[in-house]
Amino acid sequence: MSLQNITDFQHDIKLSQDIKLLIDTFYEKIRADEEIGYIFNDVAKVDWAHHLPVMYAFWEFLLLDNPDGYRGNPIEKHYELHRKHPLKVSDFDRWVMIFQQTVDELFAGPVADQAKFRAFSIAETWKHKFTGPFGV
Repeated sequence: MSLQNITDFQHDIKLSQDIKLLIDTFYEKIRADEEIGYIFNDVAKVDWAHHLPVMYAFWEFLLLDNPDGYRGNPIEKHYELHRKHPLKVSDFDRWVMIFQQTVDELFAGPVADQAKFRAFSIAETWKHKFTGPFGV
């Protein structure tokens, strides 16, 4: 089966359940990732029961225009993490690559494309906030 045939069976991100599938699948990969998994598991010691619902709300806010979902300041949490373990450009690049691959594996359509663009935009903006304009 060709890649085109696979995408013919995929649907776009439309519902809360789609966001949940995306985020759960993505963070399963992140936790197991040899390059950045340790940042989540060992450095940040993420409380997944708390973190995942926050991520569902964040991505629903961004992709499904749910104005009542997300409340928070995501960059502040990442500054706290950065003080414990300096984040590098390669960490952000790896995060984006895994996110975009996960979207491509699960979904196809304009909202899926928007999800990949939003992840890229967030990472590119945050890279400079943590590593400066020339990266580390």
